[in-house]
Amino acid sequence: MEDTPRKLPSPWLSAIPLMVLIILLYFTISLFGSDSLGGASQIVLLIAAAICACLAIAFCGVKWKEIEKAISRNILGVSIAILILLLIGALAGSWMISGVVPTLIYYGMKILHPNFFLVSSCVICAIVSIMTGSSWTTIATIGIALMGIGEAQGFSAGWTAGAIISGAYFGDKMSPLSDTTVLASTVSDVPLFTHIRYMLYTTIPTLLITLVIFTIAGFSHTGSDTNQVMEFSSILSERFNISLWLMIVPVVTGILIARKAPPLVTLFLSALLAALLALFFQPHLLQEIAGTEGENIHMGFKGMLMSLYGSTQIEMGHETLNRLVSTRGMGGMLDTIWLILSAMCFGGAMTASGMLESLTNELKRFVKGRTSLVTSTVGSGLLLNICTADQYISIILTGNMFKDMYHKMGFESRLLSRTTEDAVTVTSALIPWNTCGMTQATVLGVSTFTYLPYCFFNLISPVMSILVAAIGYKIKRIHEKD
Repeated sequence: MEDTPRKLPSPWLSAIPLMVLIILLYFTISLFGSDSLGGASQIVLLIAAAICACLAIAFCGVKWKEIEKAISRNILGVSIAILILLLIGALAGSWMISGVVPTLIYYGMKILHPNFFLVSSCVICAIVSIMTGSSWTTIATIGIALMGIGEAQGFSAGWTAGAIISGAYFGDKMSPLSDTTVLASTVSDVPLFTHIRYMLYTTIPTLLITLVIFTIAGFSHTGSDTNQVMEFSSILSERFNISLWLMIVPVVTGILIARKAPPLVTLFLSALLAALLALFFQPHLLQEIAGTEGENIHMGFKGMLMSLYGSTQIEMGHETLNRLVSTRGMGGMLDTIWLILSAMCFGGAMTASGMLESLTNELKRFVKGRTSLVTSTVGSGLLLNICTADQYISIILTGNMFKDMYHKMGFESRLLSRTTEDAVTVTSALIPWNTCGMTQATVLGVSTFTYLPYCFFNLISPVMSILVAAIGYKIKRIHEKD
């Protein structure tokens, strides 16, 4: 005998775990600030997941095994992302200690004029992200170097991180190599390049507005200190062996990406190559990290391994540079991984209980026409990003939930795929407990709430999607000709 379909919980009941999460996170962040990611936020997510599970079992007839399975599926879905995070930690450590990032900072300070730094950072990250198809890789490599240049030129961490993330997520969104771009088009049954071309109508205006804002901000910047730039350059060249030969690492990384090597392979080989070059170019620093004096190949090897897995601190004789060149390695990613696992528990409980579906169904009720349809899709995407804490899950669920509705209302599937990217892909970096928000905050060393107001591309994208829908520009019914 087949089980009868379970009735979805009411929207009011479904909203309880989400409201508990938001309220507790508000107090947690108020109390702990940026340290909230060290454990407090994880506990809050687990409490919200527990409340959701209790309500589901008590009022919805959900069995604990169903919740366990949903959590397991969620964790399995982010397992590769967790490995990528660990390798990003190793890459950040090896690129710094080997001198790759200091070399990029050294020459970048000489090339990038302060007035054009923010807009240049945005454009550079956009180009690199288009080529790599990965915002994560872009931010973990060139993004870290740009943070150092911005620090030297007197820009606040929020502005610099906002420019980096804006550019990186533009490229991630528009690149045919991006997994989120491929996923959004696949879920909506839209050919990849049709999807990319259609995104131009909302993405290009958003990027242009973003670049104008960063250009104005750059010309309004008055904190640049030439003496500080010169001082930074001098100290970096004294402590590190600055060499263009170190650019072999980003070049090889670019070649691997161009040849579409898997991200895990690319990150591993890039980190390993940088670590090996550290033995030749920065042996004195490896000895310092290992805690010994004098040349010793064994201690150099020890220092190299420590730079890959652990926290390192090189004394630069300048507080800002001390903070800039410090690394946390793979171990520094463990708080983020713990947060991801906790977020997956909450997302699994919300999914298995049917509470997530109940909340998104409420948004569907407001659909009356083209604009409200796109607005509901954007709202659902944002809600899913908040609840599931993972952009991949959010893309899949958004596409599946609205696919039939777009078809019934006579709108092309490419409108759904574009709106999904506008709502989900770019906003994932703005949510502190989302995998993307956690990763970017950890890699750049800037809390999500600090850089959020300056991620203009990410903030404007969902608004632009709704605005273009309201205007109706290039939005065609099924079987209509362009």
